[in-house]
Amino acid sequence: MKTSRSAFFAACLALAALPDTGVSASSDKANELYLESCVSCHAFNLEGGLGGNLADGLWKHGSTDGDIARVISHGLPDLGMPAFGKTLSAEQIRSLVVFLREKEKSTKTKSSPPPQPKEGGVVRSIEHAYKVEPVIDADLTTPWSLAFLPDGSRLVTERPGALRIIDADGTLLPEPVNGTPQVIELVQGGMLDVAISPDYATDGWIYLAFADPLPRDEKRAMLKIVRGRIRDHAWTDEEVIFQAEPDFYTSAGVHFGTRMVFDGGYLYFIVGERGGNMQAQDTSRPNGKIYRVYPDGRIPEDNPFAADKKAIPGIWSYGHRNPQGLTIDPRDHAIYSTEHGPRGGDEFNLIRKGANYGWPVICHGMNYDGSPLNAGLTAKEGMEQPLLHWTPSIAACGLTCYTGYKFPNWKYDFFAGGLRGELHRIRVQNGKVVADEILLSGLGRIRDVRTGPDGFLYIVLNQPDRIVRLVPAE
Repeated sequence: MKTSRSAFFAACLALAALPDTGVSASSDKANELYLESCVSCHAFNLEGGLGGNLADGLWKHGSTDGDIARVISHGLPDLGMPAFGKTLSAEQIRSLVVFLREKEKSTKTKSSPPPQPKEGGVVRSIEHAYKVEPVIDADLTTPWSLAFLPDGSRLVTERPGALRIIDADGTLLPEPVNGTPQVIELVQGGMLDVAISPDYATDGWIYLAFADPLPRDEKRAMLKIVRGRIRDHAWTDEEVIFQAEPDFYTSAGVHFGTRMVFDGGYLYFIVGERGGNMQAQDTSRPNGKIYRVYPDGRIPEDNPFAADKKAIPGIWSYGHRNPQGLTIDPRDHAIYSTEHGPRGGDEFNLIRKGANYGWPVICHGMNYDGSPLNAGLTAKEGMEQPLLHWTPSIAACGLTCYTGYKFPNWKYDFFAGGLRGELHRIRVQNGKVVADEILLSGLGRIRDVRTGPDGFLYIVLNQPDRIVRLVPAE
């Protein structure tokens, strides 16, 4: 029986070179491009034959994505590297760049793995030594978000629909809060974020963001935000802060987005694009947007689209895919978010009034099957660039600006979680990212990251479902 050369290449590369992307080698179009164009010189494992090593991260002719794309397109005639600009489209070359970045990260992780702390063991990071300390180790079901009350108790949401209370002595109460809103657990949707009013001591408001089922068709849902109070372990006084029109509800189970933060008398929150792609560019549709409203849901008159009769007036920025991290830098009140890309291209963004963040017109990733995304564009006039993007994806989820006192050298650094298990410490100076340190990995899927009022850094985990915190080892 004959075996075709391309099938043989595919089998070998699947075993030796394909990064862990969740896509099989046989269906990965970026893998196919590598086999067709690169394998004869750079080998199945990308470590080089006639050509150089493409997996070690040592880019001799420029290390940026643009440098790598230029070499693929124009070649290196003096070194025998052919030019592929006439046989591969710009979109295909972009897919190859993402593929190479995935392999580069995989190789680096194997040779120099990030810290994988054991509880009680000391981890020495660049700025601080820390330990991981358990907070809640059992009896949680897909916890999603954490919030702190002035009396020392905490609230935690569970994606299937519950709002739970951790009392001031650290005990998780067995019964959820009674009477919370009806929630649909639709793939990625469910009970999602919880936030506490900045004036909670006087007004008692608690805000919930969740997947709201359409009454006449419960298979369709959209993100909804309400506020209410807890009295005698029951949810009361509910008021709607944001709810989309029924026509915008969809059966798509992805990209609900969402986080909520307060600053300067306003509430900011995220609505993911719900799989709607170009709908994120349409300001008459609610999805793929970050909003600014007053805490009672009223619209500020100076919002960027408040005077546009065709636009939704609460929109603050647009062109978002699926942001699941949102925080404020208290020094200058700047808003930052982290956003899921597709396969590659997760983003850390500074959120500006009225700005367009490009999805899906521009993106630093590609489709999950390795095919190019739209025109393969990573930049376009009038669209914002991320301060930082991650390829391969970290599956960005949860973001905090550290404002505590237990780790003084981390003050005002950003901590970004990822569902692939990494916690990143990001430092921004003069509008630029100057540090991106992987602080830990291997504890589970990081769903939320919060600065606690006690100065510790809290992490909400899935698989296993638990809450831990980082405490100083000194």
